[in-house]
Order: sequence, then structure tokens, then C-alpha cells
Amino acid sequence: MTHELENRVTGRGVIWAISLVLLGYTTSLWLGWPQTATDRIAAVGGGHEAPNVVRPEHRASTASEAHPPFSMIAPFALLLIGIAVFPLVPGVADWWDSNLHRLYVALALGLATLFYYLLLFEHPITGHFPATHVVAANSVGLNLASTWTVIENAIFGEYVPFIVLLFTLYTISGGIRIEGNLHAHPSTNTWFLATGALLASCIGTTGAAMLLIRPLLETNRERTRVSHTVVLFIFTVCNCGGCLLPLGDPPLFLGYLRGVPFLWTLRLWPEWLLVNCGLLVVYYLWDRFWHYPHETLRDIVRDETQVRQLRLRGIWPNALLLLGVVASIALLDPSKPIPGTSWHPWLYLREAVQLLLVLFSLALSSDAVRLSNNFNYHAITEVAVLFLGIFICMQPPLQMLHVRGPELGLHTAEHFFWATGSLSSVLDNAPTYVVFFTTAQSLGGGHLIAGVQEELLVAVSLGAVFLGAMTYIGNGPNFMVKTIAEKAGVPMPSFFGYIGYSCAILLPLFALTAWLLI
Repeated sequence: MTHELENRVTGRGVIWAISLVLLGYTTSLWLGWPQTATDRIAAVGGGHEAPNVVRPEHRASTASEAHPPFSMIAPFALLLIGIAVFPLVPGVADWWDSNLHRLYVALALGLATLFYYLLLFEHPITGHFPATHVVAANSVGLNLASTWTVIENAIFGEYVPFIVLLFTLYTISGGIRIEGNLHAHPSTNTWFLATGALLASCIGTTGAAMLLIRPLLETNRERTRVSHTVVLFIFTVCNCGGCLLPLGDPPLFLGYLRGVPFLWTLRLWPEWLLVNCGLLVVYYLWDRFWHYPHETLRDIVRDETQVRQLRLRGIWPNALLLLGVVASIALLDPSKPIPGTSWHPWLYLREAVQLLLVLFSLALSSDAVRLSNNFNYHAITEVAVLFLGIFICMQPPLQMLHVRGPELGLHTAEHFFWATGSLSSVLDNAPTYVVFFTTAQSLGGGHLIAGVQEELLVAVSLGAVFLGAMTYIGNGPNFMVKTIAEKAGVPMPSFFGYIGYSCAILLPLFALTAWLLI
């Protein structure tokens, strides 16, 4: 293997970057910074007042009573429009294909949002990193403290854990190869989707998607009508399959961190079964009676003759490392002591362990496996640069929801399902879940789970997970699968074309679910 291929597959620069990050984290431990931050988190979580936290009764004006003007939705809306439109504009599409150019757009709109807080926002800001506190606006001069709090909320509190987890699952699963070329029959593809739906709750939607998308594409290499298969893969494996355990999808994990019992999500099995079986039936019938009969005879002959049995490569050590990722998520939450102890894991220890597992994967796995997977960092880089802008630009909309949420007139489970789902389609579904989880808590009621009426918690959970499938940006794996498919030569629908698929297939199924079960 040439040096160029080795660098593309294993990412020597990535190894050095991770090593420097881990060295920096070790240094911060020596200085005591993560330990101090964890003490603040533990104090708040334990019901005690943490240092430097402003008590509610001492606030001159509460941060929850003020939010940016509705015009500050514009940067977020412009970023979404750019993601949707730029790939369709001749002369702009090639420019937009560069992750560096995507970064320029994301940073420009993110900086516009931050400049608003720096210059114009004259109200307190509620900070959530490392623990809840309130920062007053500066009465004279620039709002440096408020702007920094927004950055902490968006980047340090949300973006870093989000992207580290996605990067870890993406890289480790990229070292596992399920290779072979089965008959690309409708039944074969349906079994791929069903397997992914089961795995999604166990190793996360990202892990399941990265593990199965490449063998699915290889199996369908001889076929010309593949786009619908990838779209249904995104619906099922990247989203709807991940609602049975908190590890399946980030919104449910956030609920677990807020007191929802670990096994409570198994309560969602009827909805999981209805939606995923519905998607499998739709896919099989659609492929069996429309797409497969319209394949050319030449392509069908090639598919029938070019067959290789499936075999696994790279299971060692990557399967064990994926279990390590699951353990890090379950055990290394700084707001909770490790079971059986009183010790709270240090802030960012979870992310440091995940990056260490990535190093082990890159060092111990076969480069040939990643080369066979056509593995590179383009897809995860695209997600990283776009969501960098998304997490910053969505701070004003999230503030508006925090303030106006109780005024939205949401009272029934159906209300919460559609409200959570509608915003999860265009916002990242994890912070949207938190907003409506908090809104549901404010209503009180009987039979509470983590302070939320159980029927409302069911609705918020399903709305966030299921309707994250409605757009490419509803859940992180959606974009990654789209990018991998396009790099493999599959012409994927545009942003609005994908929404056409989701409206035609998902909305009727979700409406049936809400009517029957919620």
C-alpha cells in the first residue's frame, strides 16, 4: 500500500491530532480543571449549590424570560437553505462539494449569530456548561461573558460530545468489513434493513449504519435503481430502529441522563415494531413490484452471476472496541457516579476514552480492511463542519423554545409527538428532545417518569427519534450515509427530493402510529 493510501485510510494526521488532544487532556487533569468542573456538576446534580452559580431568587431578571428576536432565526434558516439549495445550483454545486467551503459558510453564519450576542443581546444567558448558571449581560461595552456562555453551550456542552461519539463510531465501525456480493433481490435488501433496525438500538444508529451501508451498496452494485434502497436504509437503520435502548439514539441517551430508567425505552417496543415492520413491508413491495422489474436484463444477469458469500473481517479488535464505546457512554457520565461508588467521572473523560479507543482501532486494525471499505474521513468531516454551524446557529431558536415552549398550548401526547417531531426534522433531534422534555416536565401530572407524564415522555421520545428521519439533517447518520452512497456512485435525492420521500412514506406511517398507540 502506498503512503498516500495509508494516509487516506488510517489518517496519520488524525492519529497525531488525537494524540495531541489526549496529551492536552492529561495536562488539564494534572492542573485539576476537569476535576473542578466535575465537582460543580456533581454539586448541582446532588441538589447542592455549586460554586459561582447564581441562585434563581438572586437574579435581577431571569434568563428564561428573554430570548433573541425572531429575526435571529435567519442564520439558522440560511444554513438549512444553503444545505438544501447549493448542491442544486449549477456552478455552485462543485464549490459546495468542498468541506472547506462548507466550513466557510457554517462559520460565517455562526459568527453572525455570535456577533448578535456580543453586540446586541442585553439579557442574562443561562449557561449549561459545565453546570447550570446564569451570566448577566454587560451593561457597558461588549457582552463577552454572555457570548462565551453561548459558545460553551453550543460547542463544549453539545457539539463536542456529539461529534466525538459520531467520529468514534464512524472510525471504529469503518475497520469492520462485511464483504460479499449477494443476490440483490428485494428480500435480500429487506433483510439488510431488518438487521440494521435490530442493531441500531444495540450499537447506536451511527454504528449500525456505518457497519451495514457498505455491504448493502456492494450487494446492489450491479443494479441501477438503488437510491430508494438507501433512502429506506436512512429511514430504518439511521433513525427508526434506534428507539429500544438509550444507546440507540442521542435523544434517548439525554433522557437517560435526566433520570429516565435505562430499560424504560423497551416500553416503546410496540411503536418500534409497527413503524419498522411498516417500513420493511413498504420497501419490499416497492422494490419487488416496481424497481426490480424495471432493472435491465443485463444488470439482472450480472447480479445473478457475480455472487460471493458474506464474510467478516476486522472483527478483532473493533467489535470489542465498540463494546468499549457502549460502556463509556453508560458509565462515564460526569453527572452520575459510577455504579457502586460515589466517584463522578471527570468531565470529558468519556470523550477521552472514546478517542483512545479510536487510536487502538487505527493502530491495531488492518489497513487493508479500511481500504476495502473505501474508508476516508470525508463523510464525518462534512457532518462536523455543517453541524458546527448548526449547533451555534440554533442557539437563538432553542432559546425561543425554552421561553415560549409552555405557551405553545401543548397538552396531549399527540401534541408533543408532532411538535417534537416537527422540530426534530430541521433541528438536531437531541437538543429538541431536551426542550420538549423540559416543557413536559412543567406540566406535572400523575404517573411521572423523571418528572414527566409517561404518555408525554413516550410522545417526546418517539417524535425525536422517528421524525429525525424526515430530513438529511434530522440525525447525524443521515448525512453520513448520503455522502457514502454518493461517493459510491448512487445518485441520492436532493434535500427537497428526500423530503418528498419522507412525506409520502413516513408521515402516513407516523400518523397511524400516533392514532393507534400514542
